[in-house]
Order: sequence, then structure tokens, then C-alpha cells
Amino acid sequence: MGLIVLRTAIIFIALLVVMRLMGKRQIGEMQPFELVITLLIAELACIPMADTSIPLLYGAVSILTIFLLHQVMLIVDLKCKPFKAVLGGKPSVVINRSGIDITQLKKNNLDVSDLIESLRGAGYFSFDDVDYALYEANGNFSAMPKQDKETEDSPSIPLVILEEGKYNQANLEKIHLSEQFFDEILHRQNIKKRRSVFILTLDGSGKVYMQNYGEIYRSFRIALPEGTAW
Repeated sequence: MGLIVLRTAIIFIALLVVMRLMGKRQIGEMQPFELVITLLIAELACIPMADTSIPLLYGAVSILTIFLLHQVMLIVDLKCKPFKAVLGGKPSVVINRSGIDITQLKKNNLDVSDLIESLRGAGYFSFDDVDYALYEANGNFSAMPKQDKETEDSPSIPLVILEEGKYNQANLEKIHLSEQFFDEILHRQNIKKRRSVFILTLDGSGKVYMQNYGEIYRSFRIALPEGTAW
């Protein structure tokens, strides 16, 4: 038992020193390759701590090797700009002045609900509240608010009504409106096919955000039936 405690203490000190030498970015916002290195170090540290038949030196050498590889990758990351994008990735602009960039959204394996969650986390509740929004290479979400945005109070947050050509039945039931009601709105907007709509949201003030595949988004207001509220 005492041997295991001693081996664990040695590995712990070695890990603490290595992580400290890797710098603040390793502890905070990690690039993809740094996350992989961190996971490897954790796995390598567990083996000699749990199995006393493995020489402690083996674990220490493995951790030191990973540390040296990290330093090499870090130098490449800082000095070689073309390889930097390959190694760590690059930011993906998912919202621009034209609306949602569907290609970038799909490229990052994200859907509208993921984007809405990120927007709310940044303090925005409607897609047209921002001019630009992007996911950084390390996964963080950043948004630039619309400069000419008029301040307005909405009685409720926007709900997704139509996504990728399909109605959200749960939200329709919540606001007590039918598919036919929104089909009429699409008809007035000269939208012939429902499946051509990528996203349509509605808030409690009657403001609609709609974007078709391959088109710039449009924002307009509709008259809600009396008593409609959520």
C-alpha cells in the first residue's frame, strides 16, 4: 500500500510539473492537439500508478516524451501558419449579414438548436440580433451584435416553428397555432414549397425570422391571433 502511495505521489508531482511547463493555454483554452495530448498524459499516468509490476520509470519517460512532442507541435503551431490551420483548425463563421451559413453549420456537425443554445449563452435570443457569429478553433462561441439594431422588448423568446422544411409540432402546440396558419404566411411570402425553408422562428411580438436554402434571411412581422401568447 505504501509503495502505491509513493508511486502515485511521484507521478502526481511529475504531471504537475509537466502541465505547468506546457503553459496557461494548456490549462485554459486548448487546441484540438493539446486536448489529445492531455488525454494521453492522463492515461499514461494511470498505468504505473495502478500496476506496480510496471517500472515507474516507464511512465515517467512516456510522460516526458509526450511533453517533448507537445513542445515540437507548439513550435510548429506558432511558426508555420499554413500548418497551424491544419493542426488546430480555424474559426467557422456560422452567421453573417446574409443570415445563417448552412454550409459552415453542417461542416461543424451542428444544427439550429446548437446554434440557438450558443446564442442564448452569449446573451442573444434572435438570429437577427447579431451581424456575425462564429465558433473559434477551440470551440468557443463569439458574436458581434448588430450595430443598427433597434431596441425592442418582446413578450417572449423566439420559438423555432419550421426547421429544414418540417414543422416543430411541440412549439405549434405551445402557441396554439396550426400548420395552415404558417402555410398561409409562406404563401404570402411567395414560398411555394415548405421544404425550401431552412429555418423560421416567431416571437411573441409577431416578428418572424425566416431563411430559405441558398437565400438571404428575411425578417418581418405578422398579426398574431388574439390571445396568442407564450
